[in-house]
Amino acid sequence: MTVKPEMSSPDGVSIESYGGVLDQLVAGDWVNPKTGERHGIPPKAMVIAASLDGAEADLIAARHRGKSIMVVSDSFTREALGRRVFEALKPLGNVTEYVWAKPSCSEDGVKQLQEDTRGAEVLIAVGSGTVNDSIKYATYLDGRDYSVFATSPMNAYSTSTASVSFGGFKKSIPCHGAKGIYYDLSVIAKCPPRLISAAFADVICRTTAQVDWLMSHILFDTPYSDTPYVLLNYDEGDMIANADKMLSGSVESLAMLTRISAIMGLGTSFTGTTHCGSMAEHMISHYIDMFAGEAHPRTSHGEQVGVATLSLSKLQNRLLNADHPPVMRPTVIPEAELHAKFGADYANMMIEQTRLKALDQREADRLNQLFADDWDGFADQLRAVMLPYERVKSAMEAAHCQLTGEELGLPAGFYSDAVRYARFIRERFSALDLADDSGQLESYAQSCV
Repeated sequence: MTVKPEMSSPDGVSIESYGGVLDQLVAGDWVNPKTGERHGIPPKAMVIAASLDGAEADLIAARHRGKSIMVVSDSFTREALGRRVFEALKPLGNVTEYVWAKPSCSEDGVKQLQEDTRGAEVLIAVGSGTVNDSIKYATYLDGRDYSVFATSPMNAYSTSTASVSFGGFKKSIPCHGAKGIYYDLSVIAKCPPRLISAAFADVICRTTAQVDWLMSHILFDTPYSDTPYVLLNYDEGDMIANADKMLSGSVESLAMLTRISAIMGLGTSFTGTTHCGSMAEHMISHYIDMFAGEAHPRTSHGEQVGVATLSLSKLQNRLLNADHPPVMRPTVIPEAELHAKFGADYANMMIEQTRLKALDQREADRLNQLFADDWDGFADQLRAVMLPYERVKSAMEAAHCQLTGEELGLPAGFYSDAVRYARFIRERFSALDLADDSGQLESYAQSCV
């Protein structure tokens, strides 16, 4: 669905908005056409505009008037936008700047950020996932507010969770979201092309995450909501069809990618969980971050999720398009193997998480009976929300995304291990579990490079 810009006045500022359905959500006026339910979102302002140059002070004053403010960026995002924002906000008074030399979204990094920004009532994040998530979590712990100016079209800006590393084990922590989220498309158009490709790779995971989450709901009656997917459907088809235009600087194409990224991030607002956009493909990405060590190629979250999405899409299509159902068996947790490979601390966490979803003989028998009774009926529900593997692959190629672990720069064999062992990282039942508990994951993982 092509969205033409309209003049709107978020916070009393006249701006040509590319927000589309996001403008309705901010106003609390969007009605789900499937349920008739009216929805709003936590952010008090979410602005997507061709340019916000000159509007920064009015936008921030509307959200944080009378508060002491600190603009926080890293060395890269300061050059992209941070310096401009700081200079624009100075007339508000009591505005300072902090350039974080070595940002780290970890337990220690967040503590450092809390200490170094203690004097400000409000933090204004400028770009990067690390800066944004660290500020999100730090202000949540401190009871402070924050807003964010985006420097790329990623989905982390609009989430109410933060991805934080605790002792090397990455966790999605429920916290709070930004009061205002501001996307200047003229800035986003100048971000490294790699970040635009990564954002595209990150949001195309809708297909694999929805299949996994819906499958878990069908098999185990876990909670599920399709509200985020109804919203994503406004733009997903056009985004995929125009994947080759994402890197051209087209304002319309970038606005489309930004909208869909923002909605992906807002999924938790409608569901209370990250399941809607974070299933097995994210487990694989987390595995890379947790265990690549010194060999980590410093690829971004979106790049890793994109490659993992492609692997999951291929696996899901293979499982669900099969003529015959898988034959399930009780889950085997290779405890000794996990201890030997990952050490006691990681292994114990992985074993604990896997036990929460492990199948015993009774559950395996129940699933086998369910599949025997109506395999096509079960698979059809998932095929209805699943994109064909070749469509996902061709769109990612058009957007210049990496497609394999090898293209990410991972050591030989490491990505195969990521596909094989990622199921043990979280308790969320996914296609990896379906494949492993039916004896198919080992051979599939070996084919992933």
